[in-house]
Amino acid sequence: MTNTIALFLENTGRHITCSRGDTLSAIIEKYRIKLPHRILAALVDNKLKELSYALYNPHNIRFIDMSHPDGQRTYQRSLSFLLQKAVRDVLPNHKLVIKYSVLNGVYCELYGGNPIDKTGLQKIEKRMREFAAADLPFAKQKCPTEEVTALFVRQNQPEKALLHRTCGNFYTTLYTMDGYADHFYGPLVPSAGYVKVFALSMYKVGFVVRLPNPEKPDNVVPIKVQPKLFDVFRRHNEWLEIVGAHTIGNINKLIQDGRMKDIITMSESLHENQYAQLAEAIFRRRNHVKLVLVAGPSSSGKTTTSKRLAVQARVLGLNPVLLEMDNYFVDRLHTPRDADGNYDFEAVEALDLPFFNEQLHDLLAGKKVQIPTFDFHEGKRFFDNDKILQVGGNDILIMEGIHALNPAVSKAVPDKQKYRIYASALTSVSVDENNRISTTDNRLIRRMVRDFKFRGYSASETIMRWQSVRRGEEKHIFPFQERADVMFNSALLYEMYILRHHAVPLLLQIKPIDPAYVEAVRLLKFLQYFEPASHENEKYICPTSVLREFIGNGIF
Repeated sequence: MTNTIALFLENTGRHITCSRGDTLSAIIEKYRIKLPHRILAALVDNKLKELSYALYNPHNIRFIDMSHPDGQRTYQRSLSFLLQKAVRDVLPNHKLVIKYSVLNGVYCELYGGNPIDKTGLQKIEKRMREFAAADLPFAKQKCPTEEVTALFVRQNQPEKALLHRTCGNFYTTLYTMDGYADHFYGPLVPSAGYVKVFALSMYKVGFVVRLPNPEKPDNVVPIKVQPKLFDVFRRHNEWLEIVGAHTIGNINKLIQDGRMKDIITMSESLHENQYAQLAEAIFRRRNHVKLVLVAGPSSSGKTTTSKRLAVQARVLGLNPVLLEMDNYFVDRLHTPRDADGNYDFEAVEALDLPFFNEQLHDLLAGKKVQIPTFDFHEGKRFFDNDKILQVGGNDILIMEGIHALNPAVSKAVPDKQKYRIYASALTSVSVDENNRISTTDNRLIRRMVRDFKFRGYSASETIMRWQSVRRGEEKHIFPFQERADVMFNSALLYEMYILRHHAVPLLLQIKPIDPAYVEAVRLLKFLQYFEPASHENEKYICPTSVLREFIGNGIF
């Protein structure tokens, strides 16, 4: 056996060689590989690996930096590790809980002592920067899970211990730095010296970890004040803690104890109560409100939200009339394109706004209007002579679409006549104390299942389209979310346990040579944390559930 192996470096298109057992870091040094920003990790045959990964066979390698989503996640995990260790050193009697992504950063709280103040936060940040200046190494090792759970109990991290106890693995990967250990579902950078760009800022009873700007990694992103979004996360998190289901480990234990039916019915009852509250708020404003706008990003459950809201409105004696914005797309020929040259359906310019506002004005004036239908297969709008809509004096028009909160969309209607709802899957369930679940991942898995079942797209196609969708959301949807009168959280406590059953077979079909494979591997690893739920459990999901929009057999 030769002592050298052949590698293909995708960044440069070069074929290179290295000694068997060389690490990715050694390859970077030997061939003086540079990217626009510091290299953080690598895709080895489309699998994300830390730079300490040793090579023993031929591989395709692509090094990544902060411009790549997996580079950003690698940096954030590493930054979280520094934060945990700094809190342990500075405030040993406190427990850090990393809660949710909001305010252009990650919101955290400390438990077990006095609330954090500015002086304490400055000490934590100072300690983190000392780690970075000392360039302390991150060491990776595999340990028996029984030992890992005992370690987390000693570190006062019971949620981590419960997670790994319920996952049932023989061994668990640990990262250690200066005597402190943790587990992450993804690699870290080699050492603390890679993690120098960050800032901590006080907010409410906790603080926000501010992250590097992916486009300018030497600068942190500014805080974006989002009081309504923060409040909906906070309220949902409080409910989860009350019912004892705020982490995956908690829910796994409930399912293992035979409580899946209870979890489903409780989650659906919460949603039903929230729909009723929304309808009551509209009813109280019925003398002024003529248009209800339901907006939200992809796979947020807008369609189900608008239809369940309509049902609750009828209970109160209102007469809701539904209008779908998707029928007002311009013909495909005139659809704008994104930076990659693909059709940009998230752009507000993809809608025929002048025509839409004209029809909206006529509808609210009580006129009969011939409503269009958009044929997504043909990419054209057509009219059906039988599709006539008229809004009476006592009717309320409910309109849903990703751009519903953009003022340009409904400029024909005075603001006092509108009631705005922002819907999204804002999950507050966490993996454990220091690993949160991304709301973006929640929506991606929803969309992947739905696209396969109802739109004929493979999981690979959905994944490869997702970054374009996310760019469109950042540009065209999120800037308007705080305009909402109310935010509706469409996340369900149990949904990942059901979606796992549908998503895993789709992800397993993606081949290693497929560019979507790296994301498929990440999502598969994430889904493995959830206790497998029997397909039989789906019979407990009501036909009006928002989850039916994605898995099927719903009445909407």
